[in-house]
Amino acid sequence: MELLAILLFVSIFVLILYGFPVAFTLGGLSLIYAFCFLDPASFAALPPRIMGVMSNYVLLAVPLFIFMGIMLERSGLAEQLLNTMALLFGRFPGGLALSVVIVGAMLAASTGIVGATVVTMGLISLPTMLKRGYHPALSTGIIAASGTLGQIIPPSVVLVLLGSVLNVSVGNLFAAALVPGLVLVGLYMLFVFLAAYFKPNLAPPVPKEELAAFRGKGFARKVLQAFVLPFFLILAVLGSIFAGIATPTEASAVGALGAILLTAQQGKLSLPVLKGVAKETTHLTAMVFIILLGATTFSFVFREMGGDIYLVDLVRGSNLSPMAFLFVVMAVVFVAGFFIDFIEIIFIIVPVVAPVFHELDINLLWIGILLCINLQTSFLTPPFGFSLFYLKGVAPPEVTTRHLYIGILPFVFIQLLLLGLIVFFPQFGMLLQS
Repeated sequence: MELLAILLFVSIFVLILYGFPVAFTLGGLSLIYAFCFLDPASFAALPPRIMGVMSNYVLLAVPLFIFMGIMLERSGLAEQLLNTMALLFGRFPGGLALSVVIVGAMLAASTGIVGATVVTMGLISLPTMLKRGYHPALSTGIIAASGTLGQIIPPSVVLVLLGSVLNVSVGNLFAAALVPGLVLVGLYMLFVFLAAYFKPNLAPPVPKEELAAFRGKGFARKVLQAFVLPFFLILAVLGSIFAGIATPTEASAVGALGAILLTAQQGKLSLPVLKGVAKETTHLTAMVFIILLGATTFSFVFREMGGDIYLVDLVRGSNLSPMAFLFVVMAVVFVAGFFIDFIEIIFIIVPVVAPVFHELDINLLWIGILLCINLQTSFLTPPFGFSLFYLKGVAPPEVTTRHLYIGILPFVFIQLLLLGLIVFFPQFGMLLQS
């Protein structure tokens, strides 16, 4: 029976790689195995399990954060923010690239939707960087890397889903992820600054005349509109969580309302925009939750077959140390990230390995941060990184796949460096965790 549970896991993975719909593969194949191999009496426990997941208060944050991100994307703030930050940092080496990192971090803290952020940044900043003489490899590398910051910087949909699956506090997961996320931003900026400083031809400075014109009349108003207001929205969302004033779900509602107000302040709020945002939010939320239903069924059947106990016994019998098992899981997740989306990985692989980590007495918050950074790294790694495909889809014809691959390598190295740092110094990822 335990071997059948492992066969179920492998079968689902293979079918998904072949292109079958994730949600129906998870739920459908699990039910087929259950009908064939489980006692019919055990089915009585499945509906309460599904209703328990669907009524999980924490998961209400998912549609609200998605709504917040899409609304801010439609507001036009991203373009305004990038232009303003580029001119604010214009006198520094690689000023435009530095502004891309900061805008990417702010969009990450506002949206948490990787695909949307990479596409938005690619459409807005890549033509501008190329026009100003930036090397295509550096331009695409910094855009792809900054666009995936939404995986790790809270409030992140990835962290909300990981908290639900690992059964840990989402607020604590947000707090644990904040410092690694900010360190990653700092490392990106340091690399860009050094690259532009030692090789100015990679990232030419902004002309002095343009800087002078920007700092003229209306300078304070431009900065207020483009930077300060979105910053206060992020501060309201994260600050209310970390201060204990609001739960992540309540803070997500604050963020959704704030995004509406900022869009209205930009003069972009209208009934068609509101309908479009609501429709896209419903589509993405339905996709997440139908996968969640399938994953709940899979997890139930897998455990009823004794798959989790079998894995624990297998790890013990193989004399794998906790660190060796962690390495194996991280390698599997990294490779899986080339082929399937993070939502599918969270709902397929994480429920299988979480009981083993728990049995080995490993901090699940720490595991959550490692998984998050690992997924982010696999999203960037050639030749299969999803972010590279997103960016290539909106890049001008003169930007080749080779530019993308070469440009992203330094940032993959930075990600791996941070991952190693958190593996060997776990307290680094827990500085703000209460």
